[in-house]
Amino acid sequence: MTTHPQDDVSGSIATSHHLATEAGARALREGGSAVDAAIAAAAALCVVYPNNVALGGDLVALVRSPEGKVTFINATGPAARAASLESMRAAHGDALPLRGIDTITVPGGPRGWAALADTGGNLTWSRRLESAVSYAREGVPTALSVSRAIREHQQVLAQDEGAAEIFLPEGAPLQEGEPLRQPALAQTLSRLAEHGPEEFYTGETARRWVQGLQRLGSGIAPEDLASYAPTSGPSMSAEVMGLRVHTGGPNTQGFALLRTLLHLEAQEPADPLGAEACSIAKQFYDANSLRAEYLSDPATLPVAPEELLTMPAPDAPDGGSSPAAGDTVGLSAASSDGWAVSLVQSVYHAFGSAVLEPTTGILFQNRGTAFSLDPDHPAALTPGARPPHTLMPVLAEEHGELKWVCATMGGQAQPQIHTHLLLNLLRGASPLEAVSLPRWVIGAQSDGDTLRTATAEADVPEAASRALGASFDLRTVAPRHESLGHSNVIEVTRHSDRPAFRAASDPRADGSALIV
Repeated sequence: MTTHPQDDVSGSIATSHHLATEAGARALREGGSAVDAAIAAAAALCVVYPNNVALGGDLVALVRSPEGKVTFINATGPAARAASLESMRAAHGDALPLRGIDTITVPGGPRGWAALADTGGNLTWSRRLESAVSYAREGVPTALSVSRAIREHQQVLAQDEGAAEIFLPEGAPLQEGEPLRQPALAQTLSRLAEHGPEEFYTGETARRWVQGLQRLGSGIAPEDLASYAPTSGPSMSAEVMGLRVHTGGPNTQGFALLRTLLHLEAQEPADPLGAEACSIAKQFYDANSLRAEYLSDPATLPVAPEELLTMPAPDAPDGGSSPAAGDTVGLSAASSDGWAVSLVQSVYHAFGSAVLEPTTGILFQNRGTAFSLDPDHPAALTPGARPPHTLMPVLAEEHGELKWVCATMGGQAQPQIHTHLLLNLLRGASPLEAVSLPRWVIGAQSDGDTLRTATAEADVPEAASRALGASFDLRTVAPRHESLGHSNVIEVTRHSDRPAFRAASDPRADGSALIV
C-alpha cells in the first residue's frame, strides 16, 4: 500500500501490473489528470497484460469531476449489423462457442478512451500512449499471470497464426520473465498516438484489422465501426450503509452490487469472513440469477433497471454453467485537481477470442459469446445490440465527498468482490487490508463449477467456510488465487483542504499502487 506524506502530491494510480502503474504515474507527473493517468495505464495494460485486456476489447468507466459530477461511460461494442441469430444457430446450435471469429463484437475501448479524454484530459495522445508504444516496441518481461495463461491456453492460441507468433514463439509458450515483444502492435499504437483513437475506427488501422477479420469470416464491416459510439450519462447509484455507491447500469451488471448492499444493510454486522457469510452468499446467488434471466442491452431489457434492485430473484437451474471468471483489468486513478476514474477494460475470457490480427497486432475480445441463441431471451443475438457485460466500475462517496475509487476483474463475480471490498473498508480496513483479505465467491468461476459453487480461498476463516459449505458446494483454492480477482482501491480524504490518498493493489496480480 502507498500513502502520501507530501504537500505536492499530484495524484494516485493503482493497477494490476506495475508497468501500467508506472505509465499512469508518468502521466500524472507530466501534468495529466486522473483521466490522463487512467488512459495511459489502460493502454499500457493492453500491451503488458494481453491475457486480460487488449486493444480489441471493451471499456466501462466512472469519471468524477472536481465539482462532484459522476459520469458513466459505456464503451461496450455491439454485434455487427450483418449478425444473424439464424445463421449462428445453424452454425453452433443452442449456444455460441467460447472463442473464435463468431464471438468478436465491435471493440469499444479506443473510442472509450476518447470519451474519457473529452471529460477532463490534459495531455496529448502522444504523451498518453508513449509508455504503451515503448512497451510494445522494446518488449517487456512476461508477467507471471500472462505466462500461466499462455500455458493453460496453449492449445487454443496455437490455432491462430497471429496469436501463436506472439505468445508461442518457435512453438513454445513464453515463460515468466522472457521478453514479450509486439512490433505490429507498437506500430498500431504509434498511429493512434499520432492521429488519436479515431484511427482505430476510420483510419489505416481500421482498414487493416477489418480486412483481416473478414478473411476469417467476420461480419464486422467498416460501417459498423463508423456508426459505433460509446454512451455517456448518469451512473446507477444508491444511498446505502452511509455511502452513495456509484456503478454502471445495464448492459453491465452493476445493479448486482447495489442490490446486494441494499439487502445487507439491515443485516449488521455483515462480515463476509464470519458466520453470516451464508446470508451474504444467498444475496450473491439471487443477483446471479437475475443477471442470467434479464441482463441485456437497455433496448431489450424487459424491466426498468431500478427494478433489478428490489424484484424477487427467479428460480435458477442447479445444473452446470459455463465459467465466466473473466480476464479483465480494473484500475483506479485520482488526482489532486479533483478528478477520479474507476476504469474496467477487458477481452472477457483469457486472450478473448484468441484471434490476433497479425498486421496490426490487435487481439480481439470474445464478448459475443455472452449473447443468447434463444430467440426469446432478452439478450438474444441481435444486429447492432450490445451483449450482457460483466464489467462494472465503482466509486463511493461519503457526505458528498469522494471516499473510495474501486475497480476489479473477476468476471461474473465482480459485484461480489466489490461487496467484499466495501464491507471490509466500512469495517475499518485499510485499502491494503481490503484487497488482501481472503475471499470467496458464488457461481461458475472455473470448469466444472455450477451456479451453486462457492469458491473460497484456503485461508477463509472456518466459521465462514462452514457456513458456506452448509448451503453451497464448497471448492477451496489456494490463498490469493487469481480466480478471486485483481482489485485496486484508492481512498481519498482531505487534510488542510488538500486531498490525501491511500492506495493498494491486489497481491493476486502483478500490480502496484503509487502516489506521486
